[in-house]
Amino acid sequence: MSTVSSWSTTVLPVVETMATLAFAVSGILESARKRLDAVGVCTVAFLCAFGGGTLRDLLLDHRPFFWVQHIELVWAVLGLSALSMALLRDTHREPTERFILIPDALSLGLFTASGTQLALLAHLPSLVAVLLGIVTAVFGGLMRDLVCNEIPSVLKDHRPYAVCAFAGAWVLVLLWHVGAEPWWSLWISASTTAGLRGVALWKQWSLPSWRN
Repeated sequence: MSTVSSWSTTVLPVVETMATLAFAVSGILESARKRLDAVGVCTVAFLCAFGGGTLRDLLLDHRPFFWVQHIELVWAVLGLSALSMALLRDTHREPTERFILIPDALSLGLFTASGTQLALLAHLPSLVAVLLGIVTAVFGGLMRDLVCNEIPSVLKDHRPYAVCAFAGAWVLVLLWHVGAEPWWSLWISASTTAGLRGVALWKQWSLPSWRN
Protein backbone atom coordinates (compact mmCIF):
# COMPACT_ATOMS: atom_id res chain seq x y z
CA MET A 1 0.00 0.00 0.00
CA SER A 2 2.90 2.34 0.77
CA THR A 3 4.23 1.74 -2.74
CA VAL A 4 0.93 2.85 -4.25
CA SER A 5 0.80 5.87 -1.95
CA SER A 6 4.35 6.86 -2.87
CA TRP A 7 3.60 6.41 -6.55
CA SER A 8 0.42 8.52 -6.33
CA THR A 9 2.40 11.43 -4.87
CA THR A 10 5.30 11.26 -7.36
CA VAL A 11 4.34 9.84 -10.77
CA LEU A 12 0.68 10.91 -10.88
CA PRO A 13 1.40 14.66 -10.45
CA VAL A 14 3.86 14.44 -13.35
CA VAL A 15 1.18 12.91 -15.57
CA GLU A 16 -1.34 15.54 -14.48
CA THR A 17 1.18 18.29 -15.25
CA MET A 18 1.85 16.94 -18.74
CA ALA A 19 -1.87 16.65 -19.46
CA THR A 20 -2.54 20.15 -18.11
CA LEU A 21 0.11 21.78 -20.29
CA ALA A 22 -1.00 19.82 -23.37
CA PHE A 23 -4.60 20.93 -22.90
CA ALA A 24 -3.44 24.50 -22.27
CA VAL A 25 -1.73 24.47 -25.68
CA SER A 26 -4.95 23.16 -27.22
CA GLY A 27 -6.89 26.04 -25.66
CA ILE A 28 -4.31 28.60 -26.75
CA LEU A 29 -4.40 27.42 -30.35
CA GLU A 30 -8.19 27.44 -30.46
CA SER A 31 -8.38 30.94 -28.98
CA ALA A 32 -5.77 32.07 -31.53
CA ARG A 33 -8.01 30.75 -34.32
CA LYS A 34 -10.85 32.80 -32.86
CA ARG A 35 -8.63 35.92 -32.69
CA LEU A 36 -9.27 36.46 -28.97
CA ASP A 37 -7.35 39.11 -27.07
CA ALA A 38 -4.81 38.40 -24.32
CA VAL A 39 -7.47 38.03 -21.63
CA GLY A 40 -9.44 35.66 -23.84
CA VAL A 41 -6.39 33.52 -24.61
CA CYS A 42 -5.48 33.17 -20.93
CA THR A 43 -9.09 32.45 -19.96
CA VAL A 44 -9.59 29.74 -22.57
CA ALA A 45 -6.21 28.19 -21.78
CA PHE A 46 -7.05 28.13 -18.05
CA LEU A 47 -10.50 26.60 -18.54
CA CYS A 48 -9.18 24.00 -20.96
CA ALA A 49 -6.23 23.07 -18.76
CA PHE A 50 -7.97 22.94 -15.37
CA GLY A 51 -11.68 22.47 -16.11
CA GLY A 52 -11.77 18.68 -16.16
CA GLY A 53 -9.47 18.21 -13.18
CA THR A 54 -11.42 20.74 -11.12
CA LEU A 55 -14.74 19.00 -11.77
CA ARG A 56 -13.14 15.66 -10.94
CA ASP A 57 -11.75 17.01 -7.66
CA LEU A 58 -15.18 18.41 -6.80
CA LEU A 59 -16.83 15.03 -7.40
CA LEU A 60 -14.12 13.23 -5.42
CA ASP A 61 -14.21 15.90 -2.70
CA HIS A 62 -10.47 16.49 -3.06
CA ARG A 63 -9.14 19.62 -1.38
CA PRO A 64 -7.22 21.63 -2.30
CA PHE A 65 -7.79 21.40 -6.05
CA PHE A 66 -4.83 20.17 -8.09
CA TRP A 67 -4.09 23.59 -9.56
CA VAL A 68 -4.37 25.24 -6.14
CA GLN A 69 -1.98 22.72 -4.64
CA HIS A 70 0.43 23.24 -7.55
CA ILE A 71 0.14 26.97 -8.11
CA GLU A 72 3.24 26.89 -10.29
CA LEU A 73 1.07 25.27 -12.97
CA VAL A 74 -1.13 28.37 -13.09
CA TRP A 75 1.95 30.52 -13.67
CA ALA A 76 3.13 28.07 -16.33
CA VAL A 77 -0.20 28.25 -18.19
CA LEU A 78 -0.23 32.06 -18.04
CA GLY A 79 3.38 32.24 -19.21
CA LEU A 80 2.72 29.74 -21.98
CA SER A 81 -0.28 31.78 -23.09
CA ALA A 82 1.74 35.00 -23.28
CA LEU A 83 4.65 33.34 -25.07
CA SER A 84 2.46 31.50 -27.56
CA MET A 85 0.47 34.61 -28.35
CA ALA A 86 3.67 36.56 -29.05
CA LEU A 87 5.04 33.82 -31.30
CA LEU A 88 1.81 33.36 -33.22
CA ARG A 89 1.53 37.10 -33.80
CA ASP A 90 5.10 37.26 -35.09
CA THR A 91 4.70 34.36 -37.53
CA HIS A 92 1.26 35.44 -38.76
CA ARG A 93 0.33 31.79 -39.08
CA GLU A 94 -3.13 30.61 -38.22
CA PRO A 95 -3.26 27.31 -36.31
CA THR A 96 -5.09 24.66 -38.28
CA GLU A 97 -7.68 22.34 -36.77
CA ARG A 98 -5.45 19.34 -37.52
CA PHE A 99 -2.57 20.85 -35.54
CA ILE A 100 -4.84 21.48 -32.55
CA LEU A 101 -5.85 17.81 -32.52
CA ILE A 102 -2.29 16.74 -31.59
CA PRO A 103 -2.09 18.20 -28.05
CA ASP A 104 -5.80 17.48 -27.63
CA ALA A 105 -5.30 13.73 -28.23
CA LEU A 106 -2.27 13.64 -25.93
CA SER A 107 -4.08 15.35 -23.06
CA LEU A 108 -7.15 13.18 -23.65
CA GLY A 109 -5.08 10.06 -22.99
CA LEU A 110 -3.21 11.43 -19.99
CA PHE A 111 -6.25 12.93 -18.26
CA THR A 112 -8.32 9.79 -18.85
CA ALA A 113 -5.67 7.66 -17.18
CA SER A 114 -5.02 10.00 -14.24
CA GLY A 115 -8.71 10.63 -13.55
CA THR A 116 -9.52 6.92 -13.61
CA GLN A 117 -6.53 6.10 -11.43
CA LEU A 118 -7.45 8.70 -8.80
CA ALA A 119 -10.98 7.31 -8.64
CA LEU A 120 -9.64 3.77 -8.17
CA LEU A 121 -7.33 5.00 -5.43
CA ALA A 122 -10.45 6.39 -3.73
CA HIS A 123 -11.93 2.83 -3.86
CA LEU A 124 -14.82 3.78 -6.12
CA PRO A 125 -16.60 1.19 -8.31
CA SER A 126 -15.02 0.46 -11.68
CA LEU A 127 -17.77 2.09 -13.75
CA VAL A 128 -17.66 5.24 -11.62
CA ALA A 129 -13.87 5.37 -12.03
CA VAL A 130 -14.23 5.09 -15.81
CA LEU A 131 -16.83 7.87 -15.92
CA LEU A 132 -14.65 10.14 -13.78
CA GLY A 133 -11.75 9.47 -16.12
CA ILE A 134 -13.90 10.56 -19.06
CA VAL A 135 -15.10 13.67 -17.21
CA THR A 136 -11.51 14.63 -16.41
CA ALA A 137 -10.52 14.19 -20.04
CA VAL A 138 -13.38 15.89 -21.90
CA PHE A 139 -14.75 18.62 -19.65
CA GLY A 140 -11.90 21.07 -20.25
CA GLY A 141 -12.31 20.81 -24.00
CA LEU A 142 -16.07 21.18 -23.64
CA MET A 143 -15.61 24.44 -21.71
CA ARG A 144 -13.08 25.63 -24.30
CA ASP A 145 -15.55 25.15 -27.13
CA LEU A 146 -18.44 26.77 -25.24
CA VAL A 147 -16.41 29.87 -24.43
CA CYS A 148 -15.28 30.04 -28.08
CA ASN A 149 -18.95 29.94 -29.15
CA GLU A 150 -18.76 26.46 -30.68
CA ILE A 151 -20.86 23.37 -30.22
CA PRO A 152 -18.49 21.20 -28.13
CA SER A 153 -16.53 18.89 -30.41
CA VAL A 154 -17.13 16.00 -28.02
CA LEU A 155 -20.84 16.30 -28.91
CA LYS A 156 -20.74 17.11 -32.62
CA ASP A 157 -17.52 15.50 -33.92
CA HIS A 158 -18.63 12.05 -35.05
CA ARG A 159 -15.04 10.82 -34.98
CA PRO A 160 -14.63 8.82 -31.72
CA TYR A 161 -13.46 11.02 -28.83
CA ALA A 162 -15.15 10.18 -25.55
CA VAL A 163 -15.41 6.59 -26.83
CA CYS A 164 -11.60 6.45 -26.99
CA ALA A 165 -11.42 7.69 -23.41
CA PHE A 166 -14.01 5.09 -22.39
CA ALA A 167 -11.90 2.28 -23.90
CA GLY A 168 -8.64 3.56 -22.41
CA ALA A 169 -10.18 3.91 -18.96
CA TRP A 170 -11.38 0.30 -19.00
CA VAL A 171 -7.87 -0.83 -19.94
CA LEU A 172 -6.58 0.83 -16.78
CA VAL A 173 -9.34 -0.71 -14.67
CA LEU A 174 -8.51 -4.16 -16.03
CA LEU A 175 -4.80 -3.75 -15.34
CA TRP A 176 -5.57 -2.41 -11.87
CA HIS A 177 -7.63 -5.48 -10.96
CA VAL A 178 -5.01 -7.94 -12.23
CA GLY A 179 -2.40 -6.26 -10.05
CA ALA A 180 -0.23 -4.62 -12.71
CA GLU A 181 2.25 -1.93 -11.69
CA PRO A 182 0.35 1.38 -11.30
CA TRP A 183 2.77 3.46 -13.39
CA TRP A 184 2.77 0.83 -16.16
CA SER A 185 -1.02 0.68 -16.15
CA LEU A 186 -1.20 4.44 -16.35
CA TRP A 187 1.00 4.73 -19.43
CA ILE A 188 -0.68 1.82 -21.21
CA SER A 189 -4.10 3.38 -20.60
CA ALA A 190 -2.96 6.83 -21.76
CA SER A 191 -1.32 5.35 -24.86
CA THR A 192 -4.45 3.34 -25.66
CA THR A 193 -6.71 6.38 -25.48
CA ALA A 194 -4.41 8.69 -27.44
CA GLY A 195 -3.58 5.94 -29.93
CA LEU A 196 -7.24 5.14 -30.60
CA ARG A 197 -7.98 8.83 -31.10
CA GLY A 198 -5.07 9.13 -33.51
CA VAL A 199 -6.14 6.09 -35.52
CA ALA A 200 -9.75 7.32 -35.55
CA LEU A 201 -8.60 10.61 -37.07
CA TRP A 202 -6.25 8.90 -39.52
CA LYS A 203 -8.79 6.33 -40.70
CA GLN A 204 -11.68 8.80 -40.50
CA TRP A 205 -13.72 6.49 -38.30
CA SER A 206 -17.08 7.95 -37.41
CA LEU A 207 -19.88 7.19 -35.00
CA PRO A 208 -23.49 6.79 -36.18
CA SER A 209 -25.08 10.16 -36.92
CA TRP A 210 -28.50 11.51 -37.83
CA ARG A 211 -29.67 10.81 -41.36
CA ASN A 212 -30.16 13.88 -43.54
